[in-house]
Amino acid sequence: MEPSDKWANLPQGPSLKNLTDGGFGKLKDKQHPAVQDLTKAHIESFNQAVTEGLARVVLAIPPLEFMFRQDKVTLAFVEASIHNPVVTKGSVCTEMKVYPAECRGRRCSYKGKLVADISWAINGIPKGIIKQSLGQVPIMVKSKLCNLHGLSPKELVKHHEEAEEMGGYFIMNGIEKVVRMLIQQRRNYPVAMSRPKWKSRGQGYTQYGISLHCVREEHSAINMNLHYLENGTVMLNFIYQKEMFFLPLGFALKALVDFTDFQIYQELIKGSEDNSFYKTCVSEMLRMVSEEGCTTRSKLLDYLGERFRVKLSVPEWYTNEQCANFLLNECLCIHLKSDLEKFYLLCFSTRKLFSFAKQECMEENPDSLMCQEVLTPGQLYLMFLKERLTAWLTSVKLSFDKRGSKLTGELSTENVMKLLTMGSDLTKPFEYLLATGNLHSKTGLGMLQNTGLCVVADKLNFIRYLSHFRCVHRGAAFAKMRTTSVRKLLPESWGFLCPVHTPDGEPCGLMNHMTASCEVVTATAYTTALPTLLCSLGVTPVDGSPGQAFSDCYPVVLDGSVVGWVEADLAPSVADSLRRFKVLGQKKVPPWTEIVLVPKTGKPSLYPGLFLFTTLCRMMRPVQNLALGKQELIGTFEQLYLNVGILEAEIEPGVSTHQELFPHSMLSVVANFIPYSDHNQSPRNMYQCQMGKQTMGFPLHSFTDRSDNKLYRLQTPQSALVRPYMYDHYNLDNYPSGTNAVVAVISYTGYDMEDAMIVNKSSWERGFAHGSIYKTELVDLAEKVKGEDGVVFGAKPGDPKVNGKLDADGLPHIGSVLQYGDPFYSYINLNTGQSYVSFYRSQEACVVDNIKVCSNDTGSGLFKRVCITVRVPRNPMIGDKFASRHGQKGILSRLWPAEDMPFTESGMSPDILFNPHGFPSRMTIGMLIESMAGKSAAMHGLSHDATPFTFSEQNSALEYFGEMLRAGGYNYYGTERLYSGLSGQELEADIFIGVVYYQRLRHMVSDKFQVRTTGARDKVTNQPLGGRNVQGGIRFGEMERDALLAHGSSFLLQDRLFNCSDRSVAQVCVDCGSLLSPLLEKPPPFWSAMRHRKTVCSLCGKSDSVDSVSVPYVFRYFVAELAAMNIKVKLDVK
Repeated sequence: MEPSDKWANLPQGPSLKNLTDGGFGKLKDKQHPAVQDLTKAHIESFNQAVTEGLARVVLAIPPLEFMFRQDKVTLAFVEASIHNPVVTKGSVCTEMKVYPAECRGRRCSYKGKLVADISWAINGIPKGIIKQSLGQVPIMVKSKLCNLHGLSPKELVKHHEEAEEMGGYFIMNGIEKVVRMLIQQRRNYPVAMSRPKWKSRGQGYTQYGISLHCVREEHSAINMNLHYLENGTVMLNFIYQKEMFFLPLGFALKALVDFTDFQIYQELIKGSEDNSFYKTCVSEMLRMVSEEGCTTRSKLLDYLGERFRVKLSVPEWYTNEQCANFLLNECLCIHLKSDLEKFYLLCFSTRKLFSFAKQECMEENPDSLMCQEVLTPGQLYLMFLKERLTAWLTSVKLSFDKRGSKLTGELSTENVMKLLTMGSDLTKPFEYLLATGNLHSKTGLGMLQNTGLCVVADKLNFIRYLSHFRCVHRGAAFAKMRTTSVRKLLPESWGFLCPVHTPDGEPCGLMNHMTASCEVVTATAYTTALPTLLCSLGVTPVDGSPGQAFSDCYPVVLDGSVVGWVEADLAPSVADSLRRFKVLGQKKVPPWTEIVLVPKTGKPSLYPGLFLFTTLCRMMRPVQNLALGKQELIGTFEQLYLNVGILEAEIEPGVSTHQELFPHSMLSVVANFIPYSDHNQSPRNMYQCQMGKQTMGFPLHSFTDRSDNKLYRLQTPQSALVRPYMYDHYNLDNYPSGTNAVVAVISYTGYDMEDAMIVNKSSWERGFAHGSIYKTELVDLAEKVKGEDGVVFGAKPGDPKVNGKLDADGLPHIGSVLQYGDPFYSYINLNTGQSYVSFYRSQEACVVDNIKVCSNDTGSGLFKRVCITVRVPRNPMIGDKFASRHGQKGILSRLWPAEDMPFTESGMSPDILFNPHGFPSRMTIGMLIESMAGKSAAMHGLSHDATPFTFSEQNSALEYFGEMLRAGGYNYYGTERLYSGLSGQELEADIFIGVVYYQRLRHMVSDKFQVRTTGARDKVTNQPLGGRNVQGGIRFGEMERDALLAHGSSFLLQDRLFNCSDRSVAQVCVDCGSLLSPLLEKPPPFWSAMRHRKTVCSLCGKSDSVDSVSVPYVFRYFVAELAAMNIKVKLDVK
């Protein structure tokens, strides 16, 4: 989709057309484009990975060569393809395709078959191509490989999906998993950074370095660093197979090109020809190489190959030169094809490093968005796929070594096919990656972390669900850092990351969300035509010499490859021409190109140059290009050097080049739903972004087809009267999440202190915020009764345990009410005829909503798996949590009878009483405006636009809504006289009353209360267990103990810590003070069992010194443990 038309047709304001037109709920012909755009980055990156990316991966995997019975066998991938998800072979069914709803319903995975063509050759003579299945890989929902691709809403509903299904996730064991978008260093761009810990890498290392994150077209990545040493030389370091290697720069440069030392020297000193210190350093680096006797390139390659051979996985018949070339291909600047390009990039990086070490240019901030890009799901998928395919080839080689000896005769196609099936398939590793989010990888894939890559997409409500797809995370490594600099909100991220939508607490500032208009580049374009275009614009090729001295020129770098030099006075016009081609779509310049001209400022600033980026995974956003009158996508690095105005009034002619599309373009999707957020204190907006994601609402429409563990549903949701137009832009009326309530701001009865609120009991009886929870239990008899095959669901006729509450098939009746202890399901062993009944174990009564009878993946488990979904009604009760849309959360403290509530002159009593003390310190003026706007909206039958930045100092909201209220016959300020519900007298103060949209949050007292009289105890210490699930006790900790000590209430203290915990009666010997020695005497055989046995101290040998004392059981355990360590504890018994 071109950037021009997407944000042009935003709704002018919200409307109640869904309530008035009568066509609400009719399925449209096409899905809503704005909602589909939310997951675009996920789906398109996956599409790119499985089409173009997969083809590149297959070409990039090197053929595996090994010796087998004196023959050289070569195995190579020719082609690979992934199929749509279909049922397994041998199943009998009418529909071969598998749809996501089925996988969710019966808790299995949504995956397709990966098939590869493998060519094999003996001694270089090709023997043919074998088609081989490599296992099942997960398929992203709504991608090109998904069976839902391109379906209309009607067809989607027919296949039990949402009409607005967005896709973008994988289904693993019935759970929707999203690959988390991580922030990574910008690819192929040398970043200057100073890290004090680099000094510990070895003697002479300094904190100055250049970091380079190289990524190939098929996404395999490697991290390289250039270190500046104290003696003026440069050390190159790279990581291969998770091991770190160091190589002096001179060796790398000389190995890459067949230049003389003088040519290398000339290339390195370009731009600083008169810096004598730098020139000495360069000659010193080249002298080190010749001192090792490496005078020519071939000698040097032989030298390197000999040194590195042991660490590289190459066949033993490779020469040293081949090994060295392998090293250069796999580890140095891997994103470039030719050695010459690598040479020029290393020279460029070295010049930048020296200028940085001598403080002539500044370091780039690695936490700034300009040096960052996003790891998209497609990229991770493809990198992992490439690694697994390479590992598969290696496993085939192992099976050749292991099983090959048993083969008789020559290697025939049949034999090779047999050996290929021995290879380790890819199903398990991919399932493990997506199910746990942990990455098991030999190479580390050039990433900083290997855990937490996937998260569950909770369908708590629609807002929570969509924010999973807009979230970008800084990475797990940063969460443990002591510094706060990583979490800071930098001005560079304006328009790309939302300043409001980040959680408070531990992940604050690390988990950010992209703004509504920010997108991630997921398309690739061939950039072969760009260097020639640049030369035609006046750029000198990299090996030519420009018209001026190098020190007056900018280097031109395209996607990490140095393409030439451009004179300083010509550079701005080159950049402008490129920008014009990009916006107008001419000369094959892709619209997602980023054009950055870093100017020379005469003082230390960023290293100058003209940088062009066309790669994937960068964040971009649309702005209006004023000169051309069209929308343009700008990137994070590019934005630093552009002048973007926000409002018309701010634009300075000749200075401002671009303008924002709308003033709230800096907010994320979720932050855009806060009404009048520009009138609230900023932390309150942050709280609302969190609480909007915890609201009970309408998560989805297909409740009967889902088997989620827990789904919350609000019975009577409403469309908000006051809302930003982005609410309509995303069609949020399909998934509403609250109720319009009449709220009076009054301190009444004292039950509303400290954020508590009083609710009108009659409103509650009429259904205010009623809701329910859907819980699903999957019962799999194959797992429950292992090893028995004749077990199916069923009940014995007339079984007294069943009591007529289950059907003949052993399952409860749909719509029946289950109480604690009722039979839940029953199963029968067909071989023995014995039946077993399971009982409903929850304390809350529930209604059986639906039961799905499932089968296993192969379709062989007949009547052994069911999903039972029950509905727990949860109407508001005292202790449940509510919130307005302004971060004003409150607890329901009383359901107050309507006859005792205050009422207005027209006899109306409010639904909610809100304490006025919640406003002054929190400064949520937006809620006051919403109250007035809601009142006038209800008056005049309108829906008001609550988009931020619509009102200002000149055009105030109070005047606008005050006039509307006055026109409706109400007080200008939204206040009214109320009458006391108790005495009927008029209250002296004017009470502010209006309509506010209230949300019910998922935190309910029924899920939190904990109570215990007696119950389970710990086996070792005999103390009560903790935890709500096991009916545990509540810990009476050290601070609580201190409080009772301070009060001097010693009996209470003894009761809590002793009697109610682990009181026990022990025998102790008064003479020797031992707890362990008193033992029961051994009776002689002629004693009867009834006879009274004495307790004898085994140390003193007498029984009259033994006495009983009450001690905590833990103390006895402690004494026994000390005795095991040869420590004797003596009690002084008084």
